[in-house]
Amino acid sequence: WQLRRFNIQPHSTTIKMKLGLLIASLSVCLGFAPPAYLPQKIRCTQRFLSDNSQDDAPRDRSRFEGMQREPTANELAVMDDMITKLANAKPYELPNAVSRAIRVVSSPRFFLRIAERADEATDEMETEKLGALAENLVNTIQAVVSMTEDSLDERAKEVEKVVKAASEADGEFLVPLSKERVEAMRKEVEGLEEESLNEAFLSTIDAWMNKAHEDGMDGMVSIMQTALQIYAGTVISRARVRLEANVGAAVSGEDQAAADALVAAAEEGESSTASDLLEKLLHVDTNEWEMEIRKGIESDVKKEALVSEVQKTMESVILGLENGSMAQRVQAEFLRELVTRIEAI
Repeated sequence: WQLRRFNIQPHSTTIKMKLGLLIASLSVCLGFAPPAYLPQKIRCTQRFLSDNSQDDAPRDRSRFEGMQREPTANELAVMDDMITKLANAKPYELPNAVSRAIRVVSSPRFFLRIAERADEATDEMETEKLGALAENLVNTIQAVVSMTEDSLDERAKEVEKVVKAASEADGEFLVPLSKERVEAMRKEVEGLEEESLNEAFLSTIDAWMNKAHEDGMDGMVSIMQTALQIYAGTVISRARVRLEANVGAAVSGEDQAAADALVAAAEEGESSTASDLLEKLLHVDTNEWEMEIRKGIESDVKKEALVSEVQKTMESVILGLENGSMAQRVQAEFLRELVTRIEAI
């Protein structure tokens, strides 16, 4: 049915017809197993459930769409760019490229896009190249998944610790989460090494969130969204500090060792008031953004300067991430939401 849906006719090349079968095999190869730990004891207050309560507004405005929605025109362009680069890449370059954007490259939509392009291609060599890419991707993905199973298991344990930090003393989860529970989650995330906060970490959260959504556990979905927000603030803050240190080292002609030394110094050094406020916003619950932004503006921070600081971070940090990766999507959405909040004040 997938081949028929995208107008790939029965007389098309054998390679193009295989794409539908390859897509079907991916769900088995890459279907992240439901978590062993997905608590059922979630108690929502009436304030959280009410659609009319003004207190709900901050929660409702902060959403991460993950991999659920259909790609936009811009995202399709990014996908096409990825397909072109992968099709022209050497076979030995595929594993590294695939591992950096496994969630996007392994999605059925990505393979269907290859099928669309293969069907539209007028050059036979281009058609064969796209067909070969699809087959090579399946083999590469299977190899990458096999190598990263241990990593996924480890990331699942770390996500479990973050989620458990959101629970009360009796093991129940009360949503919206209290400030203490959010800070407990933040402590767990900030305690993780940089290499732990990778695509496998995000893929695990995405899989758990999907499972919670399917089971009608809206409270757990909210907790997972909070985990993503904390993740985004943490990794963006770390990237800002390291980028500032590296730029400083490059300007002064120092080596990487000097840059690493500047990382620690940057955390204690003085910077612009807008940069300081942004750093603070990266480390607080999104429900407190409006209050903190107002306090900053009422003191000596200009709203325009704060927006400029966020946009500068977007350009220097987000654009440097792998195109189409979950890390890029989550962090970009986090900063776009922040800009929206700032401009609304």
